[in-house]
Amino acid sequence: MGPRQEFFNLYSHNFIRTAVALPEVRVADPAFNARRTISLLEQAGERKVLLAAFPELGLSAYSCEDLFHQQTLLDGCIEALGSILDASRSIPVIGIVGLPLRVDGLLFNCAAVFYRGRVLGIAAKTYLPNYREFYELRQFAPADHTLRDTIDLPGRNDIPFGNRLLFQVENQKLLTFFVEICEDVWVPIPPSSYAALAGATVLVNLSASNITVGKADYRRQLVANQSGRCLSAYLYSAAGTGESTTDLAWDGHGMICENGSFVAETQRFSYGDQLVCGDIDLDRLAQERMRQNSFGQSIHRLRDSLRDFRTISFRADLPDGDHLPLERRYERFPFVPSDPARRDERCREVYEIQVQALVKRFKSTGADKMIIGISGGLDSTQALIVCARAMDVMGISRFHILAYTMPGFATSQRTLEQARELIRTVGCTYREIDIRPSCLQMLNDIGHPFHEGKPVYDVTFENVQAGERTSHLFRLANQYGGIVVGTSDLSEMALGWCTYGVGDHMAHYHVNASVPKTLIQYLIRWAALTHQLGPEVSPVLRDILDTEISPELVPGQDSSGQPVQRTEDIVGPYELQDFILYYTLRLGYLPCKVAFLAWNAWHDRSIGGWPDIPESKRHYYTLYDIKKWMRVFLRRFFKTSQFKRTCVPNSPKVGSGGSLSPRGDWRAPSDSEADAWIAELDRIPDGVESDE
Repeated sequence: MGPRQEFFNLYSHNFIRTAVALPEVRVADPAFNARRTISLLEQAGERKVLLAAFPELGLSAYSCEDLFHQQTLLDGCIEALGSILDASRSIPVIGIVGLPLRVDGLLFNCAAVFYRGRVLGIAAKTYLPNYREFYELRQFAPADHTLRDTIDLPGRNDIPFGNRLLFQVENQKLLTFFVEICEDVWVPIPPSSYAALAGATVLVNLSASNITVGKADYRRQLVANQSGRCLSAYLYSAAGTGESTTDLAWDGHGMICENGSFVAETQRFSYGDQLVCGDIDLDRLAQERMRQNSFGQSIHRLRDSLRDFRTISFRADLPDGDHLPLERRYERFPFVPSDPARRDERCREVYEIQVQALVKRFKSTGADKMIIGISGGLDSTQALIVCARAMDVMGISRFHILAYTMPGFATSQRTLEQARELIRTVGCTYREIDIRPSCLQMLNDIGHPFHEGKPVYDVTFENVQAGERTSHLFRLANQYGGIVVGTSDLSEMALGWCTYGVGDHMAHYHVNASVPKTLIQYLIRWAALTHQLGPEVSPVLRDILDTEISPELVPGQDSSGQPVQRTEDIVGPYELQDFILYYTLRLGYLPCKVAFLAWNAWHDRSIGGWPDIPESKRHYYTLYDIKKWMRVFLRRFFKTSQFKRTCVPNSPKVGSGGSLSPRGDWRAPSDSEADAWIAELDRIPDGVESDE
């Protein structure tokens, strides 16, 4: 297998494909149930699934009641298991099926874990419900009633047995799974909680779980919360069509969750077989456990009881030899929910966080004014909206916001008019300062060629303008008893796209420093759509959203009035760089894996989910594009920009994606190297991959 094929396979990036399988059953008909199980197992193999979970007591059906005491049924289930094992020899899927097993005169509700014709172990149910409609203690014994740790089945001896078995795949070190059964997850401390601390990254629940009104929502909460608390994946497979409806009904509710988030879910009340697959990110689970040190503290506190777990290790045939992209969808905008309702909620909450933080800081300073520079661009617009809302909360007139436009050598008429109109419609105090004379004075003082009329537009020329603007704002704050509200965002901090010290890097208080550029665009769009500052402001906000992102420090504009200096031509498309930032900062992934996720999210034009972006502005990126701009990101993020982040002003953390404040999520040396990340990037195959 070459590097290109390896790159485009999800198993090469520590993903595994899992499935919950819900076959149609016949009550007390093990032969029929085995055939349906084998059929779904074969489908799972075709889908390149590695681990598939079937329902509780699926070989007999859960609703057999006292038929469980019939030897014919028990023997039939063992025969059914044998036929499944025979079929599984040619199917590279780890399967888990439920069946009743008699051990030393006691009957246990069990889950048999098998692979390639071999039973790897048998897990027994720990907690047996015996309340309301459940009478399991009438037929079964709890797992801890057994004195054995191995059992024999026809032709198979010394099979590990119990309720503390971990199954570890030797050639995928991040995959260790544990099996519990139905009621086990409904108790105050589920067995899977201990199993996760003992090393299980994937938790599996074989369930029956009849349906009553409202129960499905509770199940979802239960499974999602257990996966979140345990920093694990959780597979839940519940009984469906065919179970007895003498007194109960069954909705066939299967779920796959990862660290509190849903990956896949079955269609409830289906009248046929179902196989639902979900790609699980094992790296994410390992990274979260490494970061969340309270997880490790829990291991230490419970270490004596965790030693009781037994690990069954085995090798599995990973389907890593073919082109196998993710079936799981990754959002192109990880900081922006694609669902409109969630997006509205997110925007509202972000504003509340920013406003609450600014109100507290403003009150604590005893200041009378907010001083802010308005460029007509995205960041200063967002900051001004926050300032206006903060003043409204405090019951202070917006005229106490002193908003300055400060045109320089490259300020376009378009952005200048947008800035003026924004200030006017928001209702702030408007001032304008032409910074060109003071910039010329400094350029003359330092002997820069521009003061002699030579068009030298170097970094000095650019930063003289940025510095003059900020210098003016600080002195104005002194003069009027105010604080300077900073505008730089998280994306600019990550890429070092800000002028250090006396520049847009500095302020008395930043409000945008943990808000990425892509989210700022949606915050402004939401403010316009919902008329947060009044209907007269909304058209101005829409014009600003349609303007090219530019620092406007190099003179020139095109025929439409747009600035010719475009930020994204230099540092890369913000929508792509924000994607890279999220998975680098939040999860610490290898560049190769981030590129794989980006390719899955961004290369396919057939995938929908664009949040309110017109077709003409939708971009797609090949692997060549991703690799090109990731190189820019890695050098700027790891090598050249940390010294700016080491001394950023105070700013509220807004999202779980992280912040770059040295007092918050990110502490790093200012003089580190990027070579290791670049070397990893170079492992990504070259070429344009737009159609694979």
